[in-house]
Amino acid sequence: MPEATGRPSYHPATLLKIYLYGYLNQVQSSRRLEREARRNIEVMWLTGKLAPDFKTIADFRRDNGDAIRAVCRQFVMLCRGIGLIGGATVAVDGSRFKAVNTRDKNYTPGAIRLRLEQVDASIARYLRMLDTADRQEERVAEMRVARLSERLEALRRQMQQLKEMEQAIAEAPDHQVSLTDPDARAMATNGKGTGMVGYNVQTVVDAKHHLIIAHEVTNVGHDKHQLANMARQANEVTGANGLTVLADRDYFSGEEIVACEAAGATPIAPKPLTSGAKADGRFGKQDFIYQPETDTYRCPAGEQLIWRYTTVEHGLTLSRYWSSNCGACAMKAKCTPSKQRRITRWEHEWRAQKPSTTLHHTTKSV
Repeated sequence: MPEATGRPSYHPATLLKIYLYGYLNQVQSSRRLEREARRNIEVMWLTGKLAPDFKTIADFRRDNGDAIRAVCRQFVMLCRGIGLIGGATVAVDGSRFKAVNTRDKNYTPGAIRLRLEQVDASIARYLRMLDTADRQEERVAEMRVARLSERLEALRRQMQQLKEMEQAIAEAPDHQVSLTDPDARAMATNGKGTGMVGYNVQTVVDAKHHLIIAHEVTNVGHDKHQLANMARQANEVTGANGLTVLADRDYFSGEEIVACEAAGATPIAPKPLTSGAKADGRFGKQDFIYQPETDTYRCPAGEQLIWRYTTVEHGLTLSRYWSSNCGACAMKAKCTPSKQRRITRWEHEWRAQKPSTTLHHTTKSV
């Protein structure tokens, strides 16, 4: 509730205009938006020369997240009503956005281990320097020992802080702690040693006019478990039946494929090659042909790999297949270094294999 005294509050419509202006013009900082409201003629016209301070703008974004998302949904519905959204095919992808939190303020088990090793090495170096100082002339030694002792004490305090942080990381659900921005998480990027601390923003774009129809901010560094969630959101916005969802190989997951189809969407994503057989010059799983009429696999040598047993691992029902003739096979060296080549098949494998066969043909038309 606003105070009874003092200046009147800004109307939410005015702050929403500033927020949308920043979104359209890639002005993300509330301080920069404050400056734009005081110097930019476009923003002056938009707000009627009102210039909220940066804290007011930041608080508006923080306190009205649900309302801002509702405005986005209304805009998408407007675009849908005037025919700007086809609603037949959409594409989903994730983008990494850097947080305020620097890498030095983000702690993971690996980072803690590295920093503890660095502090240990520094302590050992200062202890050696203290031994050297003890053998020098008395006056010089006293000054140097005092300075080195002070630094050594600081390192020991840092060591204690790191051990306390190590305990906090062990107790965290995802074993990661960010000090400046608690929700931000360390994420890998393409370049070696170029990881960042930030967020993973999932975006769904309609294929007709490339308009964004759904988005969600996550702090999970990969896209593997986002496909079904974003497909459901796209379905709700477009109201389409049989929506086709395009994604890259980072989204491929058998469970997500099944969940998408259960939500009424058809996912299309290439299946990544996780086996090292091809890299080693051997046959990959894709070289073994499944024969549903007999529930067997046919290997490149023409032998039949028959069903042996079914098991449940990590909640997935898996069947194992192999042949008893591998030992006498002339192509065994190109197949497996083990006694037998075994093939594992998930109960929903046929669903997971469908998208990879049509992705490249479909994306060309979009």
